[in-house]
Amino acid sequence: MTQASHHIGTATGTARTDQLLEMYRRMRRIRRFEERASDLYKATEIPGFLHLSIGQEASAVGACWPLGARDGITSTHRGHGHVLAKGLDSASMMAELMGKDAGTCHGRGGSMHIADPGLGIYGANGIVGAGLPIAAGVATAAKLRAAGDVVVAFFGDGAVAQGMFHEAVNLAAVWDLPVVFLCENNHYSEFSPESEQHRAPLSARAAGYGIEYQHVDGNDVLAVAQTMTGLVARLRAGAGPVLLEAETYRWHGHYEGDPERYRPAEEVAAAKERDPLLIARRQLDAAAADAVDEEIDKEIEAAIDWARSLPEPAPETLHDYVSAPRLPIPEPTPLPADAEIFRSMDAVRLALEHELTADPTVFVAGIDVGAGGNVFGLTRGLAQAFPGRVRDTPISESAIVGTAVGAAMAGMKPVVEIMYMDFIGVCLDMLLNQAAKLRFMTGGRASMPLVVRTQFGAGRSSGSQHSQSLEALLAHIPGLTVVMPSNPADTYGLLRAAIQDPNPVVFVENRLQYGLKGPKPPADHLIPLGKAKVIREGTDITLVSWSRMVQDALAAAELLAGEGISVEVIDLRTIAPLDRETVLASLAKTNRLVIAHEAVRDFGVGAELSAMAVDEGFWHLDAPVTRVAPPSVPAPYAPSLEHVWLPSRDTIADTVRRIAAV
Repeated sequence: MTQASHHIGTATGTARTDQLLEMYRRMRRIRRFEERASDLYKATEIPGFLHLSIGQEASAVGACWPLGARDGITSTHRGHGHVLAKGLDSASMMAELMGKDAGTCHGRGGSMHIADPGLGIYGANGIVGAGLPIAAGVATAAKLRAAGDVVVAFFGDGAVAQGMFHEAVNLAAVWDLPVVFLCENNHYSEFSPESEQHRAPLSARAAGYGIEYQHVDGNDVLAVAQTMTGLVARLRAGAGPVLLEAETYRWHGHYEGDPERYRPAEEVAAAKERDPLLIARRQLDAAAADAVDEEIDKEIEAAIDWARSLPEPAPETLHDYVSAPRLPIPEPTPLPADAEIFRSMDAVRLALEHELTADPTVFVAGIDVGAGGNVFGLTRGLAQAFPGRVRDTPISESAIVGTAVGAAMAGMKPVVEIMYMDFIGVCLDMLLNQAAKLRFMTGGRASMPLVVRTQFGAGRSSGSQHSQSLEALLAHIPGLTVVMPSNPADTYGLLRAAIQDPNPVVFVENRLQYGLKGPKPPADHLIPLGKAKVIREGTDITLVSWSRMVQDALAAAELLAGEGISVEVIDLRTIAPLDRETVLASLAKTNRLVIAHEAVRDFGVGAELSAMAVDEGFWHLDAPVTRVAPPSVPAPYAPSLEHVWLPSRDTIADTVRRIAAV
């Protein structure tokens, strides 16, 4: 079912009646879908969790009434009504709820995660408030394209307590984004009444953000549609974000099976007297409304029969949709000895400049990356060279990464910066539950070509909150690619490859290497993601490392060569996906393996490499697999402590000597 935009501001007489009948049809579709989903859940034909929007149909239909196919919405865990109102067909949705392969998301998303970006549906979401930063990203894409598209971000009153609400609304206000933040205020945050969750009304919050606020009766579909028609027209003309509160009520509990001990039955009964369908039906011809009821009943029953007949996803498809296929990139030829010399910081800027020039869908955003040129000066001059496409953000890490997620789904290639790697904890949901999972949960419908640049580096007394190497945490998240270059040329080639890649990439630079000098590659230089490289041949022992520690590994290998120990050094370059083949091939040659890294030793990437060696490479081992890494202690501030905490060329060399002697 294709959704077309509608306008009711000037409709009168028969036209208005026809429009109300169509609104009634859409509300009736939502109501009957939800009623039958409840029945099927009780009969165990729908697994998992189920959150229904019975009683809230008018806000969904009225909000989507003026939207066209290119306009976007984001939704919540209670999102069936929103996506049906935006135009998703009930049959594929029912199949999705039943976990069938022909479902909207091939049975990977279920009730809480339905999406179809092709219809402007950028996802229902199981994380409260998570759709709001994503909506800001979709709206950013709309603003950059300047085609007049708008976005509606549905959320409940409970999401107002989330930091993501604040970050998204504030960013949208600062950037004047074309988004309506639509709060369906049903007066309960899960089991808690609104009065126990908030002290400030939404009108005051909107004033605090410097944006417009409006209120509407969320049970009156005409009122919602009229309000939204006016707001959408203004946003298309260039107005900034609006906070709209639609007051409504959910008839069922927070989830199906909720015992609902937190609200009296009399309150629910009183709310049902304001049934959105009855309010609309009173203004319609009874026979016409009855005909719609019969039509929708048949549609939903047909959808159920069809969904029941379908198979579940085949077991052999378990790995489908985790990542998009990568275009093959050949390993570049070695750089000439007389190549021009440049620095890692130059590599970052030149790679960004190259991709911004080559691809108009690329944009850069982050804290002080625009006018300030980044805290390390890496992006200096880019904002002037690419107006509007190198954007300063508030200090709002969740909004920054959420904007990247939404913009990527909307067809852009965002490159966003998190100033220090330590700060990924502030926005981890947007990496863990959004960027990494949305392609999988949507059955491949969501595109996710985004890059999150960040940096780390111990050794200069930056302390425990500015020194952490957290690649193991990120590598443990299926769907994320994690890249850590060790030299200027690789920084350039890997960053360009990351920006061109169809998957979410976390690109981790070491700030102590920004001044590192090395040969400058040609402008078309690319390095394949997911491929390690043997950067020094050897026969006695394999030494694996990544990022800045590679330089210490090379120095240790050079030192040991003078002692007659031949060390083969491997630079992983990409942490996830891990290039197991290159490491195992080297181990088959040398029969010994040492791993050196800057992250603390316990539960790290070195542990994964060790497990791989013991499992897949066991029969090649002539000595214990050993790791050289900091102890499980936060990075110290005092130089005397940091010196003994951080591995060096000498500690690596000592370990290699010991293993080589076994």
